[in-house]
Amino acid sequence: MAQLPLSNPTIPQGSTILVTGANGLIASQIVDQFLARGYNVRGTVRNLEKSAWLRPFFASRHPSNHLELLQVSDFGAPGAWDTAVQGVSGICHVAGGANLSVKDIDKELEKELPWNESLLQAAKNEPSVKSFAYTTSAWAAWTPDPSKKIKLTEWSWNDEAIQVAKSDAPPEEKGIKPFMAFKTLLEQRLWDWVKREKPAFAFNSILPETVIGEVLDPKNQGFPSTCGMVKWIFDKTNLEIFRGIPPQWHIDTHDTGLLYVAALITPGVNEERLFGFGDRYSWPKVAEILKQLYPQKDIPTLEDMGWDQTEVPNERALELLRGLGQSRWTTLEESVKALAKSFTEPEHQGAESKVNIL
Repeated sequence: MAQLPLSNPTIPQGSTILVTGANGLIASQIVDQFLARGYNVRGTVRNLEKSAWLRPFFASRHPSNHLELLQVSDFGAPGAWDTAVQGVSGICHVAGGANLSVKDIDKELEKELPWNESLLQAAKNEPSVKSFAYTTSAWAAWTPDPSKKIKLTEWSWNDEAIQVAKSDAPPEEKGIKPFMAFKTLLEQRLWDWVKREKPAFAFNSILPETVIGEVLDPKNQGFPSTCGMVKWIFDKTNLEIFRGIPPQWHIDTHDTGLLYVAALITPGVNEERLFGFGDRYSWPKVAEILKQLYPQKDIPTLEDMGWDQTEVPNERALELLRGLGQSRWTTLEESVKALAKSFTEPEHQGAESKVNIL
């Protein structure tokens, strides 16, 4: 069990933390980081049978601490979260239902907002809960555009995406802006709930940028989300997808998990938006790094689309990481190297890229 650099954590070691969607890319990293630091974890999954690998996997990594799994298949069912929150000291809410193919943002909000509020209400009703970290999206703050010099603040919102999503523009012109708008509006509604209901627990939202880095168990997780896109480049598949993705920022998988730990247990962290923006990246740069790592392999060259110029408020998130002993953000090169190592390991050769793209 790792010693905590914090002398007075908001949540003491040995407490139980709830992590929703525990089998996912981000959530599994959160589980790993909490177990490594002497906490117990209750993880929710949609299907216990499909997620049975989690218990033995984490037991082998952290034998001194306990992972409990709980199936929550229907997020919107009455009382769906009541058992999940019982006795927990902190909540990392990562699970979500919407994907990039959102078309009708009002309809999606009608579906997702009630059950997110139900989880918050269940947490409010549970006196043991001291802190709640909600996962939103970097795109809730802005639409990446390398041609613009933009300065984001902690409370920047993606009003541009909302405007486009609600316009009469054709779907091909809107692209993924309806999803960006949905994430923006959902987060705003949950902040409204916090201001209205005034829960006793601390509430913070975390805005992870493009997540790249080590996948904990490729055998069972595959290469999910944007980690799978790195493998696409490695395998020279689906390359047409990358033409429409502008340069922006990335965050390492390890850094992401640690940021949630810091948000939950660091004293004085409350009602903040924490920007998980570690390093600038572009997909052509990722391809270039892979070429350097594997010069013998035919890695494709992707069309250069420039470099992000956005000034982002990521200092507070880095301050919190430093409070747990990490001095800097993990670089893009380090993240790609850690991820790509799994591509060539024999036991992971058959692992799939699991990417949800339009």
